[in-house]
Amino acid sequence: MLNELRSSLLIPAILVIAMALVELGEVVFEVDLVQFGVFPRKLSGLIGILTYPFIHSDWKHLINNSSAILVLGTMLYYFYRPVATKTLLWVYLMSGVWLWIGGRPNFHIGASGIVYALFGFLFFSGLFRKHLKLMALSMLVVFLYGSLVWGIFPVDHQISYEGHLFGLLAGIVVAIVYRKQGPQRPKYSWELVDEEEVPDWYPDPERIRREQAEKQLREQQIAQEHQPKSINIKYVYKQNEGKEDRD
Repeated sequence: MLNELRSSLLIPAILVIAMALVELGEVVFEVDLVQFGVFPRKLSGLIGILTYPFIHSDWKHLINNSSAILVLGTMLYYFYRPVATKTLLWVYLMSGVWLWIGGRPNFHIGASGIVYALFGFLFFSGLFRKHLKLMALSMLVVFLYGSLVWGIFPVDHQISYEGHLFGLLAGIVVAIVYRKQGPQRPKYSWELVDEEEVPDWYPDPERIRREQAEKQLREQQIAQEHQPKSINIKYVYKQNEGKEDRD
């Protein structure tokens, strides 16, 4: 379990380290990389789809997003490992593209869209799968980060609520798409009883019906084999058209 937890933490930790290095580079070299954020509906803003999660306004902004990515990302890789990397890549791209299409004409930066996407995926995926353990995880996610829901409303115009909203929607869409992949609700013993496991003495109506149908079919085949074959004789009558001429 400890090894699985460590491996689940690896990818989220790499993302957080990369974001911290970018912020550190801004401070050390006294540069502002906000121009590499997403600027909606401008061709020059397309590059931000790939770079905007790594750029933050300050250390507080970075720490808030980093802590959430570490927790939610580890949950993703621990409980949904078969689809975790695909999920992370899809919500990354989808939230960025949708933000470029529908965001306000300004630079949008920060990994909060990824945070909302992970929140949406973890919460709704547990509900869609009807898996008790994963539904408990959904409740835990709500308990820890339920207040995030207020971030999708335009309360503070300095905050990219569009990035939050599109990230949440991306997480929900990916949860729907991958609901049949990864961990599934376990089958309980009373759901696994098949025909071979039903004892012969048990009055199984379906088995009785099938046996009666098979017996009736065998009787029909036997009756057809012992039935005498009829002989059809056809008589052909040919009319004499005339007599031979005699001398």
